[in-house]
Amino acid sequence: MEYDLLELQDAIRKVLMPKRYLHSLGVQYTCAALSMRYECDIMKAQVAGILHDVAKCYDNSEQIRRCEKYNIPISDVEREQSYLLHAKLGAYYAKSKYGVEDEEILQAIAFHTTGKPEMTTLEKIVFLSDYMEPSRRMIPGLTQIRKLAFEDLDLAVYTTLHNTLNYLKSNGQIIDNTTNEAYEYYRGIVGNK
Repeated sequence: MEYDLLELQDAIRKVLMPKRYLHSLGVQYTCAALSMRYECDIMKAQVAGILHDVAKCYDNSEQIRRCEKYNIPISDVEREQSYLLHAKLGAYYAKSKYGVEDEEILQAIAFHTTGKPEMTTLEKIVFLSDYMEPSRRMIPGLTQIRKLAFEDLDLAVYTTLHNTLNYLKSNGQIIDNTTNEAYEYYRGIVGNK
């Protein structure tokens, strides 16, 4: 299926705050760059990148309400850390509002926050692009991840998950099981290289 990126950008600009829209453009751009590096479908990467945060326009309680309305399963951790739900809800809207039928794009959107074991190249690209796009504020390790992302995708995913888990633990936040599983999986991958 062909997508009109300008049309998608215009639609997203209408629903997101300017700062979030700028972030989404940055993710789209970074997805394109990484997809060229890893010979991934550039159009799929850009579509996932521009749409990944489409549900961020809703506050946490509204995300819960909408997930319940659309029968999107909510785990106990997601109910507690409801900011995680924008990924699942975003995948739902990518399909229902923006006509994305491609399951790989939808999965890349659905797991861009938590990651997951055995991610496809597209899923890794969207996961990393969300973390490292150009307008992200500088955090410890970001420069290293930006470099690693163009050298070793799995090592960049592992390092990002490691940094994320350290951040969540240091702030006393509950950690989603999928993130833990992704971390263990990529720790094994990196350890076997």
